[in-house]
Amino acid sequence: MVGRLDTVIIGSGITGITCARLLHDAGVSVRVVDKGRGIGGRIATRRAIVCGHEIGFDHGAQYFSPHDLAFLKFLVTAGAVNWNEHDERERLVGTSSMSAIPRMLAQGLPISQQVEVKRLSWEDSYWLFESADERFSAERLILTVPAPQALQLLGDADLLTSDLQTVEMSPCLTLMAAFPKGDMKPFNSRLDLGHPLAWIAQDSSKPDRTMELITWVAQAGPEFSADHIECSPDTITTMMLPLLCEIIGALPKGALYAQAHRWRYAQAVRPVGRRFLNDITRNLWVGGDWCLGSRAEDGWFSGEAIAQSILDAEHAH
Repeated sequence: MVGRLDTVIIGSGITGITCARLLHDAGVSVRVVDKGRGIGGRIATRRAIVCGHEIGFDHGAQYFSPHDLAFLKFLVTAGAVNWNEHDERERLVGTSSMSAIPRMLAQGLPISQQVEVKRLSWEDSYWLFESADERFSAERLILTVPAPQALQLLGDADLLTSDLQTVEMSPCLTLMAAFPKGDMKPFNSRLDLGHPLAWIAQDSSKPDRTMELITWVAQAGPEFSADHIECSPDTITTMMLPLLCEIIGALPKGALYAQAHRWRYAQAVRPVGRRFLNDITRNLWVGGDWCLGSRAEDGWFSGEAIAQSILDAEHAH
């Protein structure tokens, strides 16, 4: 058993990292734990070595399109740059990669990756956590994982169950593919909600990206994703690559790299409608982009609101 912490945050996506940053900077002892290998959640970049070149794919969130001035100021401070696609819509991307934004936000934070909390319980006045390798405790718990995963951790009898059960989330299948430089580059991005590949982006067209190869990211629409979410990544790649090649004018056999990723909880079809859930009697907060919608901005606002709620309570005492 390690020493008791003030706060444990489970989940290192944009909500968890934002919340941790604000609490840490205010002097609150916080530890972030996440079962994945990298931070950022769906603000993610996959790295690969192809033909001797290191390339990256922004295979989660493709860009930020801020609606709120506070979020825009945060992105500019974090070094986001405009991905100008010759239209009036502002699309900001992380410098060199989308994952650069959460990495910047997380600098100096105590984060433990590849730690999967198997069980948690409220023991009178503190939370007890158990993973495969350790047990630890905290006075305060913040869950920033997708709503179905929060339900699984808290259990069906929890006081927040009824709210969490109202959230409906849909999956998204993503294909990453690389082709030789000089291959067909018909557009920077394409949105067609009527096609199985609802969104296609030429990832290498973003500012400060490696240009040795032409890289593409294709994200399937909700129906295609739901129909094939249980298929293996190899099977998904086999299905999606010909669809991509047909649109960009390339041959599947010309792909130097192709790999699929399954985002099981990608979109909040039915969000909660408020920035977070909480049970103050047990020092429990639950949040994520799914509280407000499916945008990174929603997750950022959720994390900020949780941190402010906690800091306000601390100041009141």
